[in-house]
Amino acid sequence: MLRRIERLLVDLSILAVIGLGVMITANVLIRTLFNSGVPDTTFIVAELMVAAVILPMAATTAARAHIAVELIANQLPVRIHDGLIVFGSIFGLLALAPLIWAGWREAVHAFEAGSFFFGELHLPKWPGRVIFLVGISFCWLRLAIMVITDIRTMRAGGNLSGNHPEEAA
Repeated sequence: MLRRIERLLVDLSILAVIGLGVMITANVLIRTLFNSGVPDTTFIVAELMVAAVILPMAATTAARAHIAVELIANQLPVRIHDGLIVFGSIFGLLALAPLIWAGWREAVHAFEAGSFFFGELHLPKWPGRVIFLVGISFCWLRLAIMVITDIRTMRAGGNLSGNHPEEAA
């Protein structure tokens, strides 16, 4: 079920990137040809950027595709390397927790106050806040599941780092 939600979030982020391209292209063409522009482009692009960056984070986490520096870690024994992976995941859980709290507060405040962007269209602020909260929350959930799974794997004597140099030899 979580994989399907992650796939949906990735698909939505792809739509956001396509929307960004369409919005920016349309704005440039309208400015060039008609000396005008799409109203509130700045706000729309900013909100689409949030969706494009935040929504695929859970799938990126599940694939262990975050940027990592492995120069030293790959030289360590397997157990220490795996311990560092779990430590990094736990650290990530702790780092995301205040973002979730702040995202919740912002989303609730924007919704309750009826906050909007001061542009021609008076677009509401809450959709972007909710998108941020959903993306970060699913990333946190995926990370929590990975921590539990990784700790179980380590306790069972398994290896988290399938491409560790010591195993190739």
